[in-house]
Amino acid sequence: MNMKRVIIVGTMIVTMSFAGTAWSKSAITPIPLAKWSIISMNATEQSEQNEDALLHALNQTTDVALVRDLYAGKSLRMIAEANDGDIDAVIELQVAELSKQLDERLANGSISLEQHTAQQAELTSLVTESANTSYLSI
Repeated sequence: MNMKRVIIVGTMIVTMSFAGTAWSKSAITPIPLAKWSIISMNATEQSEQNEDALLHALNQTTDVALVRDLYAGKSLRMIAEANDGDIDAVIELQVAELSKQLDERLANGSISLEQHTAQQAELTSLVTESANTSYLSI
């Protein structure tokens, strides 16, 4: 028997066996897809609002300028100081966003209360250190 034919037939058999298990499931699902899309749209809107607030705090006009400055190796503090921005507002925005993510992780059960408390306590210092650090891309 031709080796190509063996490979093709074998691939078809494996594909059909995996597809058969998928076909046996019902095509009708009780998952509220519209609710998921609304949540993702809200998350996108919140992300855009946070980005706008970050640009405003850094006194940047566009996200392209911000990305260009970050790729040039500037820290958030350096960008804020060069543009007469407010680094404290930048740090507050980032702490609020990360705190919200920690709260969601606690609510989802992916972290314990002790982990949440420990990470929450370190949040401001970590964000401040990150804002003061320049990350030069190689």
